[in-house]
Amino acid sequence: MNYYWLILIPIISALIGWFTNWVAIKMLFHPKKPVKVLGITFQGVFPKKQYQFAEKLGKIVGTELLSFKEIEQKISHPENIQKIMPLVEGHIDNFLRVKLSEQMPVISMFIGNKTIEQLKAVFINELQELFPVIMNNYMHKLQNDLDLEKIVFEKVKNFSSDKLEEMLNSLMQKEFKFIEILGGILGFLIGIIQVIITLLV
Repeated sequence: MNYYWLILIPIISALIGWFTNWVAIKMLFHPKKPVKVLGITFQGVFPKKQYQFAEKLGKIVGTELLSFKEIEQKISHPENIQKIMPLVEGHIDNFLRVKLSEQMPVISMFIGNKTIEQLKAVFINELQELFPVIMNNYMHKLQNDLDLEKIVFEKVKNFSSDKLEEMLNSLMQKEFKFIEILGGILGFLIGIIQVIITLLV
């Protein structure tokens, strides 16, 4: 009995497994426009669900990923305020020593180094108290003016199908390739099982 044809079974099964997974992945994006075949409408999953995808992503970004409250707490935290104080101090020092003398030379004549240091300390203490208030007020205004959920929704909703496919492929290229290969491996194993059953029967 010629058993060479049995070798083809796992190979063909592997090709079928790989091909069906490849087609399934392609059908995530294609066809991009609804196509009717025998009265049944076909369209890629992502083009068909793009509106819902944009809506969901907008809600996630607007309510979970980017919280204005968390940003406000972060930027107004004393530790973060302290991080920017050396820069502020440098500007105040430059103002009192250089710009003040340029703009108001008469007043600068009466301000010595000790006075400059005292003024600088007063300004810095005042700014340390003022910065958290400014940051909090700014974040509240920004939250009212900036609707992140709507911005993300509009951006994703208006993506072209090609842009959406390119973006998702760039993010999941390895995963898609793995699914294709896995289909081939599973197909090959199923083919082996078929051969074993055929020989036993």
